[in-house]
Amino acid sequence: MSEPEHVLDWLQHWYASQCDGEWEHEWGVTIGTLDNPGWTVRISLEETDLEDREYPRQQVTRGEHDWVMAWTSEKTFQIACGPGNLTEALTLFRAWTSEAGAGAGV
Repeated sequence: MSEPEHVLDWLQHWYASQCDGEWEHEWGVTIGTLDNPGWTVRISLEETDLEDREYPRQQVTRGEHDWVMAWTSEKTFQIACGPGNLTEALTLFRAWTSEAGAGAGV
């Protein structure tokens, strides 16, 4: 049995699959940091198979530095999370894309 693909490798493939010579000039993926501390992620869904799907705001708080918040707004999947929760947060995006059916995931 092969090892599951790491979520960062999966995200790289998802991004590459969106690049068509035009999409990457206007849209993309942005990963930044928060000062509380934590991470922010903005994944553009514009002109993808996911652009019309909604992800209602969800938040899990387990502690001061152990939390994840994710939602869609304005055709963007948005994430804010604690400093050790980036993999967990990206996994939420990956699971959401696989729920969308064929063509959305990689």
